[in-house]
Amino acid sequence: MTDRPVRVLVCQHIACEPPGVLEEVMRERAWELVRVELDEGDPLPAGTFDAVVVMGGPMGAYQTDEHPWLRDEQRLLRAAVGDGTPVFGVCLGAQLVAASMGARAYQGPAPEVGVLEVQLTAQGRQDPVTGALPASFLTLQWHSDTFDLPDGAVRLAGSPAYPNQAFKIGTTTYAVQFHLEVTDEMAAEWGRVPAYAAALQAVRGPGSLDRLLEEFGHHAAEMRSQARIMFERWAAVVEQRAHVPRDG
Repeated sequence: MTDRPVRVLVCQHIACEPPGVLEEVMRERAWELVRVELDEGDPLPAGTFDAVVVMGGPMGAYQTDEHPWLRDEQRLLRAAVGDGTPVFGVCLGAQLVAASMGARAYQGPAPEVGVLEVQLTAQGRQDPVTGALPASFLTLQWHSDTFDLPDGAVRLAGSPAYPNQAFKIGTTTYAVQFHLEVTDEMAAEWGRVPAYAAALQAVRGPGSLDRLLEEFGHHAAEMRSQARIMFERWAAVVEQRAHVPRDG
């Protein structure tokens, strides 16, 4: 056993989508975060990591011609999943994990935006990570794309509009389409991103940002609690694999 910190690579694709509440959990556990802003041209760092956290962004996982760095990121994710390095993907991050493992990522039939319900599958209710969540819970949804499940993946959650809301590969890779990690500041900033604002207006009409932020505010504490519960379970998996002891 060692007392070294967990070293985690955090892949971001837009400045306003950091890990949010998930980052709070990582810092409380004294993890070493190596953050790259791939959309700003940051290169993927060399070296090994105990885990990879992949966040959201306005681009599609399939837009590799417009964003060639997506190819390198997907190669990194495929290698990480293949060697059992724990991966946690959120929204675009989930789509990238799926695409990296050969599944199709694509534009969905309509944007899914709002504070909306997600339901765990039977497997999700029994899972050591997502099983800590209620069978049905509210999340912030703000996406237009979706994905097919990779071969061998286990579907953990779905919604009426998009059945693939969470999945896992093996025992260490988890991916969620929905957002529980969002802080008040992040939610307000997302409304100023043109692609996100367009999706919101398409679903809820003009002037809907204020209504969405009010609705989010009513449920933010609940979602924050669920984010911590889920991510702490995954963090325990990371630390167990990295042989990092916890106090107590």
